[in-house]
Amino acid sequence: MLTCEPVLTETAFLLKRGGADPDSVFELLERGIIRVAFGIQDQLADLRPLLKRYRNRPMSLADACLVRLSELHPRGKIFTLDSDFLIYRRHGNKVIPVLMPGEEE
Repeated sequence: MLTCEPVLTETAFLLKRGGADPDSVFELLERGIIRVAFGIQDQLADLRPLLKRYRNRPMSLADACLVRLSELHPRGKIFTLDSDFLIYRRHGNKVIPVLMPGEEE
């Protein structure tokens, strides 16, 4: 599974807030199940317009990174609990495939 650092930060925060151990995120990284796929610095030119486009949602940096990852890896799917991914579009107008509890494939 590919991700970015803002998603890892948000995941660890949500796990801790929910009473779970955020160390499980590190275990998945160590085992290579989750891999950081890009750095923010390298993607600024593409992330900034996404954040501006969806500023009324509001889109988080983590969300923008996942949208960008879906652009870089078009055969992949976004695994999320965030229903905003049903609204976000990659490359401006293309639906982003998601794996989301309660959503049919």
